[in-house]
Amino acid sequence: MDKSTVTKLISDDGIRCDGRKVDEIRPIKFQLGVLKNTDGSAYVEWGRTKILVGVMGPRESHPKHLALADRARIDAFYRMASFSVEEWKSPAPSRREVELSKVIREALQPAVFVEYFPRTSIDIFIEVLQADGSTRCASISAASLALVDAGIPMRDLVSSIAVGKVEGKLVLDVQDKEDKAGESDMPMAYMPTKNAVTLLQMDGQITYEEFQQSMEMLKKGCLEVYKKQREAIESHFKVVEPASEEA
Repeated sequence: MDKSTVTKLISDDGIRCDGRKVDEIRPIKFQLGVLKNTDGSAYVEWGRTKILVGVMGPRESHPKHLALADRARIDAFYRMASFSVEEWKSPAPSRREVELSKVIREALQPAVFVEYFPRTSIDIFIEVLQADGSTRCASISAASLALVDAGIPMRDLVSSIAVGKVEGKLVLDVQDKEDKAGESDMPMAYMPTKNAVTLLQMDGQITYEEFQQSMEMLKKGCLEVYKKQREAIESHFKVVEPASEEA
């Protein structure tokens, strides 16, 4: 292939293919309470990624032999719609969907007071409607809000974002093109007020110095996501005071 025909993902002055700087996140919009037949729900538009989350529970655990005597059992079910990606996806669950279901559950569980609800289950259903990278991070962040909407006590919100290495440069909030062409991908889930990491994964290779820089970028990005989560909560639960009658 002629190198002149290859499109660079990052320009010489550090601008990415979608116009962002290397440390800039995509536009994010959260909304709570979008589903009627769930105990809690949330929707997120994260750049071009669109995800819907529904939460059921705490409710009696079924089958009963899976119930935990001292706490609630959390299950996550991550699914990508067949039309969510450019190449039509089989509706059958893939290995990646099963893996991400487990990853999302483990990222959220430390934030939930599961000990308050013994012998119950909390089910988190995640439907990716449109995928353009970072679906795991967007799912974790939206699922955290769906748990809030369900009224489930939590130690903190869980905010998530990823850093990738693209064309030798670290970039925050990886989108699909960058993910596919990148040299590394490092998603993190984080409880900001607790300063606690609940998920940290790594795919690819980076130096120790790049790892330290990535952690700084991840925390910065998670705090930006957290701010947007809080704004969505405040908007959803906003109480409008009645106008006072004039004497």
